[in-house]
Amino acid sequence: MDLVPYFQKASSFDEIIRWIPALSHEEIAVAEQFYQEHKEELDEKDRRLRQQREEQIRLQRLRFPAMAGTTQERAAHLRDLLDKRRQERNGERHPG
Repeated sequence: MDLVPYFQKASSFDEIIRWIPALSHEEIAVAEQFYQEHKEELDEKDRRLRQQREEQIRLQRLRFPAMAGTTQERAAHLRDLLDKRRQERNGERHPG
């Protein structure tokens, strides 16, 4: 499935190897032949995987909305949250 988007864009073997250097031209050729023989099925599976990934991203953004402010303000806010979390954890381990 990792190669399907490359085959859909008609990427060259050299371009694929640039991003996935562990593959040889021969391995890509075999994968491409399999893709061509099962194109409809693999394209549909790729479409569903992309849809699932988009939904996961959407839910993640709802759960953790982007913080407002400058980079320095966001970093300070994260440091405060981290300090608070450390204090809470320390209190749990050493009551009283």
